[in-house]
Amino acid sequence: MGLASLFADLVEPTIPVRFEAFDGSSWGSTDPEATISLRSVSAIQYLATAPGDVGLARAFTTGAIEVDGDLFAALVALVRHRAQDVRWSQRIQVLRELGPQVLSRPPIPPEEFEPAWRRGLRRHSKERDAAAIEHHYDVSNDLYEILLGPTMTYTCALFPSPGATLEQAQDAKHELVCQKLALRPGMRLLDVGCGWGAMARYAAAHHGVEVVAVTLSRSQAEWGRKAVADQGLDHLVDLRYGDYRDVTETGFDAVSSIGLTEHIGAANLGSYARFLTGKLRPGGRLLNHCITRPHGLHRARAGRFIDRYIFPDGELLGPGTIISALHDNGLEVRHAENLREHYTLTCRAWLANLEARWDDCVDLVGLRKARVWRLYLAASAAGFEVNRIQLHQVLGVRLDERGRSGFPLRPAY
Repeated sequence: MGLASLFADLVEPTIPVRFEAFDGSSWGSTDPEATISLRSVSAIQYLATAPGDVGLARAFTTGAIEVDGDLFAALVALVRHRAQDVRWSQRIQVLRELGPQVLSRPPIPPEEFEPAWRRGLRRHSKERDAAAIEHHYDVSNDLYEILLGPTMTYTCALFPSPGATLEQAQDAKHELVCQKLALRPGMRLLDVGCGWGAMARYAAAHHGVEVVAVTLSRSQAEWGRKAVADQGLDHLVDLRYGDYRDVTETGFDAVSSIGLTEHIGAANLGSYARFLTGKLRPGGRLLNHCITRPHGLHRARAGRFIDRYIFPDGELLGPGTIISALHDNGLEVRHAENLREHYTLTCRAWLANLEARWDDCVDLVGLRKARVWRLYLAASAAGFEVNRIQLHQVLGVRLDERGRSGFPLRPAY
């Protein structure tokens, strides 16, 4: 029947995907949303010798697997239409039909090799965190300009409607954060993990606040400082290259942490919350925005594909864990919400930007890294879509000595 027909035992027959194999066989939908092609025997070898996300990443990165059509739709379909009870007898039969050579592992892609700093530095030390951030964020500002668009914002947007543009959605997210923090002219904001400074620039330009913004990425800091100067915001925004733990100032009216918690590590969550609480004046607010697990029972460390190819040392926690850490370290939590569906839309918009300027992205970072990014963005969008990961904003306040929060009876946001 051919290699492609082997998928009949692994997925439901209603899957809106077609499978093709290098032996000329095909199986699946006659009107597919996407076609998955096994282009060489190494595709099967990668999948057989490293089941799960790493095997798929190796096969896709090397071009042994190709996906024509909507890669996001294909990944969602593979999750939703996966056969729920694949018996071991079926798996053994697949291996028998393919022959023993399928268990011979092809060379591991060099993109997966562990860098020396992961062996020689303590996890989540300042030095190792700096190296991990450099690994992901100092790739190419030109690439990020293509992916992220004019706002240069690499965090979940807030779509006021399904048809909103990415730029409108990122502005809406920044405005929501400003509203939750109750920012007003003359206030002081500490923005940790500031990226290219989008939140800092928005808060200064639209709400007249003074901002200290910090990033561990040198290339982000350089780009962000130029953007601050171009917008004429030098008198309001102090964008620094460094670790948030090195900020010495205190008495801030508000702290925004947007996309930083994923990098600090579960073991450091309490000290992170205490440090930022200590930066606030009584009555000051903190907004924590980060990717989360659907529950606290899942291991914190990221999957092997994300850890090896994308975000070294990344850790994702359940929303209850984050809320408890903030509550236990000096803050009263006043509000939390899940923006999971918005991150699906955000990742799909970034993926569309990548695919629309594919040749430019390949010229910037090479074909293999561009393929890694295509898979990463599509897989992330799919993860939010099927509730493998979520995005929570948690708002807390440092009470004054009389236990007052300064919150109105009902918030405006």
